[in-house]
Amino acid sequence: MKILVINCGSSSLKYQVLNMEDHSLLCKGLVERIAADGSVLTHTKIGLDEKKKVEAPMADHTAAISYVLEALVDPKFGVVASMDEIGAVGHRVLHGGEAFTASTLVTPEVEAAIEDCIPLGPLHNPANLMGIRACQGLMPNTPQVAVFDTAFHQSMPAESFIYPLPYEYYEKYHVRRYGFHGTSHRYITLRAAAMLGKKPEETSIISCHLGNGSSLCAVKNGKCYDTSMGLTPLEGLEMGTRCGDIDPAAVPFIAEREGLSFKDMDTIMNKKSGLLGVSGVSGDARDVEEAANAGNYRAQLALDIFTHRVKHYIGAYIAEMNGVDAIVFTAGIGENSITSRENICRDMEALGIKIDPEKNKVRGRECVISADDSPVKILLIPTNEELMIAMDTYDIVTGK
Repeated sequence: MKILVINCGSSSLKYQVLNMEDHSLLCKGLVERIAADGSVLTHTKIGLDEKKKVEAPMADHTAAISYVLEALVDPKFGVVASMDEIGAVGHRVLHGGEAFTASTLVTPEVEAAIEDCIPLGPLHNPANLMGIRACQGLMPNTPQVAVFDTAFHQSMPAESFIYPLPYEYYEKYHVRRYGFHGTSHRYITLRAAAMLGKKPEETSIISCHLGNGSSLCAVKNGKCYDTSMGLTPLEGLEMGTRCGDIDPAAVPFIAEREGLSFKDMDTIMNKKSGLLGVSGVSGDARDVEEAANAGNYRAQLALDIFTHRVKHYIGAYIAEMNGVDAIVFTAGIGENSITSRENICRDMEALGIKIDPEKNKVRGRECVISADDSPVKILLIPTNEELMIAMDTYDIVTGK
């Protein structure tokens, strides 16, 4: 069976087609500037150097997906003879709230529940719904599956997800920690268990998804026990442009002195802080690292804060879970920054974490980078959220 994976943003759409017989990637693509001037689709067939590029008006996601489907059956760039070969469509959905603890077949009730979660995911859930409804209109006989970023974290105990605010705000507005990157953390959990030669339910790890958006997940016996992101993806680590954990009182303190609204402060914390805000250079860790190597104090400080925060969470999660089998690095920084991994793991021998500097000299390849005598294994595992979505979709539509 071939599965189409769709990830819709407000003005963009990423997609892949995977063959579930061997989990191979057949094609991938990106549609940009939907409902704006200059709409463009870039489609890549795996094994073919030339790319298909379509520049045409795309007024909405339905128009964008229609061009995607045309690309999939293109005689030269396509990967199926007809759309009948697509057995199902898997959709990434950001927020499932407390309604979804696992991926699910899309029904009218599921659509309504996704809509109910729009206040929790105002930027993403509407776009995710548009993608689902566009595919339903263009592929009415093809099953649609929703895979939620928040679902993996629904196994957290109450002490991990309840904020110490008046309990009525949880009851009335569902204000709590939800966590994100759940599809990535679940994929990492499965791969880490396989690398350790264990079943997931016998495995406890700390999954470090470090990229422009970063989060850590404490996985106890194969299930999420705690995670660093919260009600929104703003909580937790310092990120590319997000501040992560700060004293909440800093928000009104700055707002009053700068004459800023809460909306202004939200923009500052989400888009002008983190690596960008501290370094003054960039929100891209590669640029910040380059500036730090050239002697830029603020760039080095931004990286030091990032390292400090990751170490802080690792230590806390080891305490929460009474030890771990492995620390796993993934995503853009986790997979590719040799320096960041080494700095994070430095001086953690007391916690059983000892990195091998030579083994660590690798990028984007699944491997063990811990020293032979390290009680806690350190793993590098490239994430593959699209494959995880495809696997869930396949299992749901086939009843496995």
